[in-house]
Amino acid sequence: QVQLVESGGGLVQAGGSLRLSCAPSVSIFVVRAMGWYRQAPGKQRDLVATITSGGITNYADSVKDRFTISRDIPKNTVTLQMNSLKPEDTAVYYCNAVAYIGFKAYWGQGTQVTVSS
Repeated sequence: QVQLVESGGGLVQAGGSLRLSCAPSVSIFVVRAMGWYRQAPGKQRDLVATITSGGITNYADSVKDRFTISRDIPKNTVTLQMNSLKPEDTAVYYCNAVAYIGFKAYWGQGTQVTVSS
């Protein structure tokens, strides 16, 4: 019933910026946490950044001081501001949400981020 809609991916040169957004299809969707994960071709899906309902953030070491995750609590919209992008950031980025009830995980369809050198 609940779907996560992602936007903001694209092609950017190294050093550039992109802003990813994710919004649930249901406005009353209550979550414990939301975040972003990424998966490069042939590799596993890895954590990028998460934010809990209490505002606690967690970042992968590789993106600290470059990426910023935030959430609009009333709208349950999560954003990922990505600055100083590097070619190694190239991947499909997936939005994730964990429902408050039952801890069920939801995933977006993924949005491609490509950083050229």
